[in-house]
Amino acid sequence: MAGLYDDAQKIISASIQAALPDTAVKKALDEIVPVLPAGRLVLIACGKAAWQMASVAAKYLGSGISDGVVVTKYGHVAGEIPGVRCFEAGHPVPDENSFLGTGAALEAVSNLTEEDAVLFLVSGGGSALFEKPLVSPAELESITRQLLACGAEITEINTVRKRISAVKGGKFAQLCAPAHVYSVILSDIIGDPLDMIASGPAYPDGSTCSQAWDVIHKYGIKISEETEMCLGVETPKELHNVTTMVTGSVKQLCCAAAETAAELGYEPVILTDRLACQAREAGSFMGCIGRTHSEGGMAKAFIAGGETVVKLTGAGKGGRNQELALAAAAEIAGLDNVAVFSVGSDGTDGPTDAAGGYADGNTAAEILQKDGRTIEKVLAENDAYHALQASGGLIITGPTGTNVNDVAVVLILPKEMR
Repeated sequence: MAGLYDDAQKIISASIQAALPDTAVKKALDEIVPVLPAGRLVLIACGKAAWQMASVAAKYLGSGISDGVVVTKYGHVAGEIPGVRCFEAGHPVPDENSFLGTGAALEAVSNLTEEDAVLFLVSGGGSALFEKPLVSPAELESITRQLLACGAEITEINTVRKRISAVKGGKFAQLCAPAHVYSVILSDIIGDPLDMIASGPAYPDGSTCSQAWDVIHKYGIKISEETEMCLGVETPKELHNVTTMVTGSVKQLCCAAAETAAELGYEPVILTDRLACQAREAGSFMGCIGRTHSEGGMAKAFIAGGETVVKLTGAGKGGRNQELALAAAAEIAGLDNVAVFSVGSDGTDGPTDAAGGYADGNTAAEILQKDGRTIEKVLAENDAYHALQASGGLIITGPTGTNVNDVAVVLILPKEMR
């Protein structure tokens, strides 16, 4: 099934390239620069795409930047940016370097005046990377790990995160005042809720303390008295010193995948750009689509963008995209003209070096032969990484420089092309 695998790689590469923030950041700066005040301009960037966004901005602005700080994930700094200090830190759980980088950013925006401005470049992953906790680091880590493991949606997780942080939920913008904040956002959350992307450091918070408590009770999250006190303090609901612009989202990723699939001879169908459910359920659904349409006479590509979640039931290694592909493998087992793949646009899926996973009709049998486990057992152990590694189904791109959710694709070849 080399043809399907090669086509999958081409779609992945072209889609990610189309979703890079370069053009979008330049377009945003075209609007921002003419209205900048006469004072200092401080550049702050956080998230998995922070280095890429900051690099584009620095080339555009040149000596116009008076100070700059980037806080991004380990392995995501691709070189020096003149006049900008770059920090790599922990994701999805904050670590000491998250606090160190955020501290440098807060120092850079301290003592600003009304004549100054902050260019704030935000991308997914900022919730972990951009952090000054109001609770102990150990408590922050415990709550983060519990939320990530329980299957909570990202908006639920961030509703809690905002209340135990000194920079989330609009608080960073308050710390920048009276300077004006120009926030340029690369969205990684379905529907582009601006108060949830990176937990909304520079956007009025639309969530409430009551909703945060609902999340704690819904998933049985264990918290200390320290956190209980934080959950009783409401976040800013109005900010008067912020201008916000969204530069990209998963819609762009899906459209790019569809365009590339069409160029390769597939009839593309975008099923949704709002996929949000358990990864294994999404994988089973995509696999069922592949089996249903496997007898057709046309090459087809069914595309779904969004962000699934994984509820941990085992102690294995993997990520949501790998788990999706593995679940799909069970549904398309034995088919010689169908493949399913799913990738994270940032190039990292869960705590692994893989961007996602690829499965075709041979995957289930190869895993059983080489790994010795059924797909059902692997999923129960949340060990998609090692199973796909055994079948040659890991997709590895390295850090991409963007972060606009995930895309999953079913590729189907007609009978005569098998």
